[in-house]
Order: sequence, then structure tokens, then C-alpha cells
Amino acid sequence: MTTDILISVKDLKKYFKGDKIKALDGVSVDIHKGEVIVVIGPSGGGKSTFLRSLNLLEMPTSGTITVEGTDITKKKDSSGKKLDLDLHRQKMGMVFQHFNLFPHMTVLENMTLAPTIVKKVPRAEAEAQAMELLARVGLADRAGAYPSQLSGGQKQRVAIVRALCMSPDVMLFDEPTSALDPEMVGEVLDVMKELAESGMTMVVVTHEMGFAREVGSSILFLAQGKLIEEGTPDEIFNHPQSPRLQDFLAKVL
Repeated sequence: MTTDILISVKDLKKYFKGDKIKALDGVSVDIHKGEVIVVIGPSGGGKSTFLRSLNLLEMPTSGTITVEGTDITKKKDSSGKKLDLDLHRQKMGMVFQHFNLFPHMTVLENMTLAPTIVKKVPRAEAEAQAMELLARVGLADRAGAYPSQLSGGQKQRVAIVRALCMSPDVMLFDEPTSALDPEMVGEVLDVMKELAESGMTMVVVTHEMGFAREVGSSILFLAQGKLIEEGTPDEIFNHPQSPRLQDFLAKVL
């Protein structure tokens, strides 16, 4: 793993209803290229807000998010030009809890839509890349199927490779298995493990502690909007320091 910082988050705050609800309360973390950051914690602790802030789907109340040297929370870049937020969002693939596939389009059409329209990739090239990615997740034979003809696990695998079609620098996963039937969770986690092994930088919000322990290079424990503890899987799961983390792990492990 290199020491290159891909995303640097400093003193990130997100308040709702004035400052009554502190969804994020001063979170700072550096995400390096090739790292798999796994974010764990209780419901309502700020995990999804943190993840959605990384590509400004959630606008922070204060703090900075620097992506590859550019503070994306500013309206202008360092040269004074208006910041092209869409360009930065293209660098971040996002996979949600629900698959967000277009129901009236085939799997292949879902995957080639953004590359051909947003990045102006020639259709033949976009389709070739999509078929390669579908083969990688064992779904090449489903390219002509519609989302309604797929299982939940298949839809989520398509959602992952659809994000990969944009050749992102980092993949963001917001509880990607929580809407799935238990027997489908494994097939999605296997794809994510393979992605991690290929060197993809990933930030994953999940309740799957086995995945966090096995695949995470760094674990963030968020509760009450604060980053309570950060460390390797061994440090977090085998030697938790804070009482709040110890209490959380006693309930979920």
C-alpha cells in the first residue's frame, strides 16, 4: 500500500435543526490509496452521513474534504475557477443499500448509460468494458435481462460493476448488503473482497463484522457523530480501548 492520501477529511461537522442534531461532530481521517476503510457503529451514529459527505451528497455544516489535493467543500478551486463537483463525483463510485437500477433498461444498458453520456465513451467500448466486468462477477449471461428478472444479490453485483464502469478512484459502499436476504449476502461480499484484493480504494459502511475483520485495512468506529476509535481490525476487535466500542462489540459479536 502506498502512503498517498486520496481523501483527507478535517474536522467534519454536519448539524441538523440548527445544532440540535449533531450527525457528525468533528470527524477527521485520511484515506490512502489502496486502503479499505470500514466504518462501523450503532444506527444513527453518523456512518452514512460521513460516507455521503465524501462526495457531497450531504453538504457539511463545516470542515474540509480534500480529494486528490482539491478541497471540494469550496466553491472554487486553487486557481479561482468554479469547482466542477460533477467531475470529482465521477472519481467516486457509490453503491447504495438499494440498487437504484433503472427498471426499464437491461443490465447492459444500465451499465453503459453513464460512461457513454457523461464520459463520452464510444458505445462499443463501453459495452466491451461492461461485459468484461459482468463476467468478473459471474453475470455475463444476464446482460440482456431486466432488473425485475434478477435476485437481490444479482442486482447489487450489477450496481457494483455499474459504478466500476466509470473507472472511479475510490468506491463508496453504504450498507450494500443490509437489504439482501441472508443467503445473498455472501455473493456480494465476495465481489467486494475481490475488489479490495485488486487494490481498489474503498470506504465501506457495514454491519458485517466478519467482512470488516477480514478485509478492512483500517476500521473507524463512529457513535454520536464522533470518531470514537480508529485502528487495524486486530486493534479494534481484539483490543478495543473505549468503553463505548467495547459495549458495541459485546452486542454485535
